[in-house]
Amino acid sequence: MKTLVLIDIQNDFMPGGALAVENGDEIIPLVNELQQKFDLMIATQDWHAKGHSSFASAHQNAKVFDIIKLNGLDQVLWPDHCVQNTSGAEFHPELDTKRIETIFRKGTDMGIDSYSGFYDNAHLKSTGLSGYLREKGVQNVYFAGLAGDYCVAYSVLDSIAEGFNTTLIEDATRAIDKEGFDKMKLEILRKGGTILNSAELEF
Repeated sequence: MKTLVLIDIQNDFMPGGALAVENGDEIIPLVNELQQKFDLMIATQDWHAKGHSSFASAHQNAKVFDIIKLNGLDQVLWPDHCVQNTSGAEFHPELDTKRIETIFRKGTDMGIDSYSGFYDNAHLKSTGLSGYLREKGVQNVYFAGLAGDYCVAYSVLDSIAEGFNTTLIEDATRAIDKEGFDKMKLEILRKGGTILNSAELEF
C-alpha cells in the first residue's frame, strides 16, 4: 500500500505565518496532485498548548532562535506557532484534505518538542503513527510538507528507523534553512532513505 504522509501543511508555516517557511505555499498544488497516486493519505499537525516550552516567549530573556538545553536536549526556541485551536494551527485552506484518512498531532506535551510525526524529540512517547502504518500493512512510505530541515526530515529518519521503505519527495517539501536541509538529506541517504522529485515516482 503506497502511503503519503503530509507533514505540517499549516497556516503558521506559510508565508505571513508565525513561523513562515519561505515559499511554503508553493508545494500545495503539487501535493494536491500527488494525492491521486497514493492508496493511503495521512497528515501530521503541530499542535502546541499555549506557552509551550519550545516557544521563546516561555523563557525569560530568551530570543527567537536561541538554542537552550531543555530536558537534556538542544532546543531551538521558536516564535509562538500552531497553538491548539487557532487559525495558525489549521491546515492551509487550499490543501485538499478529503482523502486524508487520519491526522496525527504532535508537540502536545508542554515539556518537550516533537519534530517527528512518530515520536517526541526524546523518543519517550510515540504518536501512534508507526503502529497505525503496520496495522494497515504499509511498507512504502513517502513524505512531503514543511519544514524540510526539521519536521519532515526527522519524520523521514524515524520512518527509516522503524523499518519502512522511506522516500522524501523533495520538490513537495520546503525548508527553513538550505544548509540545514542539505545536511539532513545526506543523513537520510546515509541511513538508507530515498530522495526523489515527484516526476521520478514510478507508479
